[in-house]
Amino acid sequence: MCKFITTLALLISAFSSFAAEPLKEIRVDWAYYSPASLILKRFGWLEQDFSKEGITINWIQSQGSNKALEYLNSNATDFGSTAGLSALLAKANGNPIKNVYIFSQPEWTALVVSKDSPINSIADLKGKKIAATKDTDPYLFLLRALQTSGLKRADIEHVHLPHVDGRAALLNGQVDAWAGLDPHMAAAELNSGAKLIYRNVNFNTYGFLNTREAFAKEHPEYVKRVISAYEKARHWIIDHPKETAQIISEEAKIDLPVAELQLSRNNFSNPLPGNDQINALSTATPILIEEDLVKPGIDLNATLNALIDPSFAQAVISK
Repeated sequence: MCKFITTLALLISAFSSFAAEPLKEIRVDWAYYSPASLILKRFGWLEQDFSKEGITINWIQSQGSNKALEYLNSNATDFGSTAGLSALLAKANGNPIKNVYIFSQPEWTALVVSKDSPINSIADLKGKKIAATKDTDPYLFLLRALQTSGLKRADIEHVHLPHVDGRAALLNGQVDAWAGLDPHMAAAELNSGAKLIYRNVNFNTYGFLNTREAFAKEHPEYVKRVISAYEKARHWIIDHPKETAQIISEEAKIDLPVAELQLSRNNFSNPLPGNDQINALSTATPILIEEDLVKPGIDLNATLNALIDPSFAQAVISK
């Protein structure tokens, strides 16, 4: 009996030591569609803060919301930048994430056709090939846009391509239209004369900074410190728009006018998650059900309320 107790005590001690092991790195995504992430990556403010505790920052590129959510779900990152509706879709399908910050309110997607295309309206898209990256804001924007003319996903031929490949497919004539994403969309406009045939800022959902539920539970103070860095970046962007556009241009390897156009389509005024996002996403939830994108019986309102957690940002942001 004494031997058993001694062994148990050793196991408990070993487990406690493992559980108490300090964090060695924080994995943060960066994305061309998130200007704040580019600023943070450029200036190293996260590294400066966390290096005092021997914590390194590991930057991982996200090519779209789908990739950012995949990384979060597979525990490859601790923070991921996505569109709001994409985050809700992922949460509804079992991805254990929390939205803790709004990095911008963008108009980053629209429906795009080539310079000489005869397509002028949503109705003209019936039966056409349309490129869009599945489970991203442009894809969900496409589905909502189709509804405005009484069309559904079955009425078009959806071509699943990464954002940058969607642009190439449009310009090469492989698809008839493309649900674009900045900065690729802005580049197509300025460099190739592409036309935006449907814009709707209300169908663009917010830029969400998400974290894994487990990370938020285990390291709430670190979540707040990451948000503090994003807040520093947000204020810097507002105060230095020209320099921000230059950094976007250099990081994304795009022309400065393209970066300026992309930046002009972002609103950085309200970083606190809350009712604005809940209201905006509530109006979009029917498309997830109608297009069979979520499991039957999912309570999307409850999922939405579980997704958006303003408590971390409220502790950081001073109005």
